[in-house]
Amino acid sequence: MDSRNGRVRVVIEAVRPEIDCGTVPAKRVAGDVVIVEADIFADGHDSVAADLLYRYGQEEVWRRAPLKLAGNDRWKGDFLAAEVGNYYFTVEGWIDHFATWRNAMIKRIRSDQDLRVEFLIGAGLLEEAAPRATPEDAAQLQEWARILRSEDGPAKQEVLGEPVAAIARRYPDLRLAARYAKELCVIVDREKAGFSAWYEMFPRSSWSGPARQGTLRDCEIRLPYIAEMGFDVLYLPPIHPIGRTARKGKNNEASAGPDDVGSPWAIGSEDGGHTSIEPKLGTLEDFKKLMAQAATRGIEVAIDLAFQCSPDHPYVREHPEWFRKRPDGGIQYAENPPKKYQDIFPLDFETPKWRELWEELKSVVLFWVEQGVRIFRVDNPHTKAIAFWQWLIGEIKQEHPEVLFLAEAFTRPKLMYRLAKSGFSQSYTYFAWRNTKPELTGYFQQLTESGVREYFRPNLWPNTPDILPEFLQTGGRAAFMIRFILAATLGANYGIYGPAFECCESAAREPGSEEYLDSEKYELKSWDVNSPWSLKDLIARVNRLRRENTALQSDVNLQFHPTDNPQVICYSKTNRDLSDIVIVLCNLDPFHRQTGWIDLDLASLGLEASHAFQAHDLLSDGRFLWRGPHNYFELDPESLPAHIMKVRKFVRTERDFDYYF
Repeated sequence: MDSRNGRVRVVIEAVRPEIDCGTVPAKRVAGDVVIVEADIFADGHDSVAADLLYRYGQEEVWRRAPLKLAGNDRWKGDFLAAEVGNYYFTVEGWIDHFATWRNAMIKRIRSDQDLRVEFLIGAGLLEEAAPRATPEDAAQLQEWARILRSEDGPAKQEVLGEPVAAIARRYPDLRLAARYAKELCVIVDREKAGFSAWYEMFPRSSWSGPARQGTLRDCEIRLPYIAEMGFDVLYLPPIHPIGRTARKGKNNEASAGPDDVGSPWAIGSEDGGHTSIEPKLGTLEDFKKLMAQAATRGIEVAIDLAFQCSPDHPYVREHPEWFRKRPDGGIQYAENPPKKYQDIFPLDFETPKWRELWEELKSVVLFWVEQGVRIFRVDNPHTKAIAFWQWLIGEIKQEHPEVLFLAEAFTRPKLMYRLAKSGFSQSYTYFAWRNTKPELTGYFQQLTESGVREYFRPNLWPNTPDILPEFLQTGGRAAFMIRFILAATLGANYGIYGPAFECCESAAREPGSEEYLDSEKYELKSWDVNSPWSLKDLIARVNRLRRENTALQSDVNLQFHPTDNPQVICYSKTNRDLSDIVIVLCNLDPFHRQTGWIDLDLASLGLEASHAFQAHDLLSDGRFLWRGPHNYFELDPESLPAHIMKVRKFVRTERDFDYYF
């Protein structure tokens, strides 16, 4: 029992955000306002007051912000997460005896009762608060107490006013305050964790001429092209030495020819392992120069963190205990039946030498952090121990809180969510396989309207080197436009695997397969990035719209609106104060023109049914004057399958001039 002999009467329950009983931090980005809610109540009819307590990092003193009653004993408050790092918060509630007295006195005065004793009670409460106040406020509290003890009736009633209550509220009696039993945590990442556009490119295919081995220096030449499209993260698949043993040939053939380059994910050779660079790509100095040149164009370079080894990796020779042995004495290669990856040995996270393994892998991450890398795309994290990721990411972010980790985990939902809870900054999603309106609506409502949004940051990819969805295989150029616009506007974080995406590469290896024909994973490719078929201009335009409209820079403000056509999806995004409103209408049918009517939830957008507003299509520059919730649309997939419309409210000035803002 509480040491205060059970006199604490306030109850605090259902605090949000709280994940897994407070064992998992919520996630925000620097500059976010963290909204905290709680059920706070007490027995009887006494007034309750409450504060939100929060602190940053190693601060020892709590900062306080008032919680306000939102209704039905639900209280709400917020604080600004201004810095990258960890914030901690809890909630405190207490009986507000002065507010209880004041509320009762207002009612008693109306009933014309003898209130001399009650005024003396109020005076005593103000006198008790005075020692807790600043000298100036203490003097004012003492003066009001003197008035309540006097015979000045009108002056006494003035003490019941809000100015007196506001000052008394600043100095509560917290001796019997209830504090929530847990200190909850919010991990605050830098802004790029919450808003980014990724471009994946194989360095060895960065040469634009006839197919030859590209280099990191060739990547530099490609930087203006990537910057012009508006991407701010350049993600490179593994740049490490590639093994020769069991090297795969073109289209994942089991045997490789002498000129086959192998899979970059088969890491390790006599030239080194995870802290080395494939000699054909260049040197560490070339990599540092690429990062420096990218930075001048506002682009960060992300590298692949693939904790697996080719049979030629130095680890296989130096630490055979880190791999699982087969009964025949060989090392177990990677499999995802019926697929076999004989060129890759997975690490054994059940090895008795797990501590040494963990420390070695941490040293790999630190090596690249020392070279300037601050973003890692992690390959198949769901095939490694969850406890390892929680430890590794925690260790890295303790010294380098600016480092971000993207989890490439296409696996079961609960496992994907657990990885996010383990510290990953962003996560791949099922977006590539959600195509119909019900599929998209249901999935994104789950991601943005449930508790998942507190810790799972989606990063939407319409394609990857491993995934060429059927929709892209069969829908032509319009399908690529549709999936791109959806990815870039449904999600604040998205990426494409290029140049395959903007060049609309759609040939599958065989019917029913999501593997690319002549996949870049196993051979050099030459891409015509200046093809008139390319979507680069559309991509550049949409990325510019994302930067210019804050509504598109967050995930929590997504709302779907009904349409009478099942082939057309409508959704809106807004910023917090509704000063930026974007409505997206997208045709999900890549073959046919679609028409119909939308039914907007105007109240959620801060619009009035009686007032006209302009819907300015930022893609085509078309402008539509709309009034009320029901509005007509036409979408032709061959030209532009979508509208991205900025709402400009219609107002009338004092001089009777009309304008939009």
